This record gives sequence, structure tokens and C-alpha cells, in this order.
Amino acid sequence: MKLKIVSLQGLSSPFITNKNPINLIRRLVMMVLLILPGWFSFASDPAKPISLSHPFNGKDLTGWGSLETQNKKTIFEPFDGKQESKDGRFTGKKRILAINPWNEAKGPHWVNLWTAEEYPGDFSLSLEFRASVNADSGIFLRGKQLQCRDYLVAGPYKTLKKYKAQDWNKLEVIVKDNVARCTCNGEVLEEAFPLPPTGRLGIEADRGLMEYRKIHVKILK
Repeated sequence: MKLKIVSLQGLSSPFITNKNPINLIRRLVMMVLLILPGWFSFASDPAKPISLSHPFNGKDLTGWGSLETQNKKTIFEPFDGKQESKDGRFTGKKRILAINPWNEAKGPHWVNLWTAEEYPGDFSLSLEFRASVNADSGIFLRGKQLQCRDYLVAGPYKTLKKYKAQDWNKLEVIVKDNVARCTCNGEVLEEAFPLPPTGRLGIEADRGLMEYRKIHVKILK
């Protein structure tokens, strides 16, 4: 990314002293045309790195992976640069992280996707999800699962008034002192959800198509 550096030498004196309004407008237009290309190059740069605040980059599964057991040790296998996991259950592209229906020929039924990073301390998580009919997934908060589903059909939160079936819904989690308050479209799912002191975030693949987008984490302290 390169910004154009515009020299104003030779413009400042005429700009200040010239009383002809047409000349002033011409100089203003020239300055704007010189500065704008560099500004838009900076503002619209799509090559943003993965960070704790944006764990999903919208174009692939960088920053995510699977947890494998090898020689009695848990190993993190990253999916960096890949748009799809080996079993096809997880895809990341076009700003959507999708959990695809199970294909028996490709792998086990229940699998999880994990962040490379751990999240200790206080933080907030917000995301939008869209569930197909009776779809079942889950959000892991430091390894503890909060159900994320087609709630009115699959439960467990069947009394929600603001849930939008087969449409985008906003899930928000605020973690303070290892306790999470979880809401869906502003309605409380869990008022005091106890969590371990640290751990990864994760997403479960169970049944049906689940889609996630706008995943954002803010560290509170």
C-alpha cells in the first residue's frame, strides 16, 4: 500500500493571497484530485491481517484450524490459506464462514473448527448467523458450548420473540470475570454462563447448513 505525498510548495502563497474566487476553486480542485487517490488506496486496502479483533478475514480459513490428538498430545492443525477443510464441513469465502451438511463419505459427523488464538480475560464477541431449517451448530467459548441453532425448531431457546427463521440473527456475548452474558437479537439466551479462565473460540458442525459472518471480538481488558 502506497500513499501519494503531495507537495503544497508554491501553492500556499497564491492560495492565501489570490482574491480571485475562480482561481481559488481551481486550486482547491487540484489539491483534492492529488490527495484523493492516495486516501482511497489507504481506506479500501483489502489485505488486512488476521487479528484478535477480526478472527475471520472473510476470504478463507486463515486463523482457524482443527485440534488433533497425536501421541497423547493435542496438536493444532491450521487451515491458513484454505477456503475449505479436508472433509468439506467448513468453508470460508465471500465473507461467510459456512458449516456444511455432513457427508458420510468424507468424515465423522461431529467436528469442530477452532481459532488459533486463545482468549483470556474479559472480551466481547459479536457475530451474525443464519440457520437452515432445524440446523444445529454451536459456539465454543473457551471450550464450553453455547448452542447456536434454528432455535424455534431445534431449541433450546424456543420462546424467542425476535429470532428470524432462515434469516440473519445477531448473537452477542460479553465475558466478564469468566462469566458470559449471551443474547440473540437482544434477547437473553444465558444470563450467567460460567467459563474457564482461558481457551479458544470454536464452531461446531452437527447438522444442516449454518452460516456465520461479521465475527468480531473486542478485548475489554
